[in-house]
Parts: sequence; structure tokens; C-alpha cells
Amino acid sequence: MTIELINQSVFEKLKHVDENGNEFWSARDMARILEYSEYRHFRGVIEKAKEACNNSSFRIEDHFEDMLGMITIGKGGQRQVEDVILSRYACYLIVQNADPSKEIVATGQTYFAVQTRLQEISKMQEFTCLTTENEKRLFLRYEMKKHNLQLAEAAKDAGVIEPKDYAIFQDHGYMGLYGGLDAKAIHKKKNLKKSQNILDHMGSSELAANLFRATQT
Repeated sequence: MTIELINQSVFEKLKHVDENGNEFWSARDMARILEYSEYRHFRGVIEKAKEACNNSSFRIEDHFEDMLGMITIGKGGQRQVEDVILSRYACYLIVQNADPSKEIVATGQTYFAVQTRLQEISKMQEFTCLTTENEKRLFLRYEMKKHNLQLAEAAKDAGVIEPKDYAIFQDHGYMGLYGGLDAKAIHKKKNLKKSQNILDHMGSSELAANLFRATQT
């Protein structure tokens, strides 16, 4: 899932922004997109997400806010229904507890995990001091270099020894983030020369997403 695909994601299109600039999602919208036939079947997922939130020592009320919404019924009428306002973190917990056999759930897991990681990076003290896109890019490129070294060590400990095997291992990481594209395909898409490293030709947002990929792998 490239940054372009993230920005075009169905989950991005469902996002609302309140008068204070805070992002939020509707539980009813999430239930529909995650292919739950009836909202009552989705309530169990919300409760599991709340439990996970509480177990992570976060205040449930900071991420799940009960509300009454309106839905359109036959002949243009409207009916009041229960809904829940969800933070980005709440959505992340919901997709982690939704039916994993659904392709849209896997897409949601990637979307909210990457977005949550981007928010975490934006709040890092070293990162907030940076003012230009180039400074942010260089900072994240250095972080990426460190994590790639750690990743190589972890892969070696797991038995990935040969360079060819490690390249395959790396490709699977890219494919999970870039909708099936491996490193060679990404290189081609960016119109890079053979000697150019794809990580050196990414903006700060794309590097942050790849940093998430590396840390999770």
C-alpha cells in the first residue's frame, strides 16, 4: 500500500474532521466497509476493541464515544440510530479484532497501522524540530538505515543467510506495503537507474511507512 494508495484508501475517504481538526470515523461506516451485514454483528468487534484499549492502559472514552446518528430509510425518511465515534487508534483496534478472512480487513489493518505509525513519528521530539521536507526525509532515511541493519540481523538469526534468500525476504516486506509490488517493480515504477536505491528516492511520508514496515517485520 503506497502513500498514494493510502491517500486514496476507502478508509481515508470515510474519515471525518471536526471543528478542532480532530480526525474520527463512524462505527456504522466501519461496519459497512468491513462487510458486516448487520450492525448488531459488529457490536462484538467494538467491545473487543474497547477491551484491548483498556488492557493497553488507554482511556476507552478517549477513543470510543457513543452517539446517536441518523440513517435514511424508505421513501427518503430518516431514523435515529446508535453509533460510536472512533479515533484512529480505536479503528486500528477494531480492524485487529475483525474477521481476518476478509480482504478488506487486511487492507484496514495495513492502513490504520501505517497511519498510527506516521502519527507517532510526527510526535517524536527529534522530528518535531525539523522544519523542511528534506530534513525530515534525511532523518527518516537514517532511521531506516538503522532498522534495516537490525532487520538483517534478525533475519540472519532466523536462518535467512544467503543474499538471494534475504532479497526474497525483503521483497515480501515491500509487497505487503506496496500492493504486491516487489523491490524491482517499485524501482521500475519510480523510473530509477539500476544503481539507484529506492529508499533514497522517497519522501518523508513514504519513508515513514517503510520504517513501519521494517519495524513490524
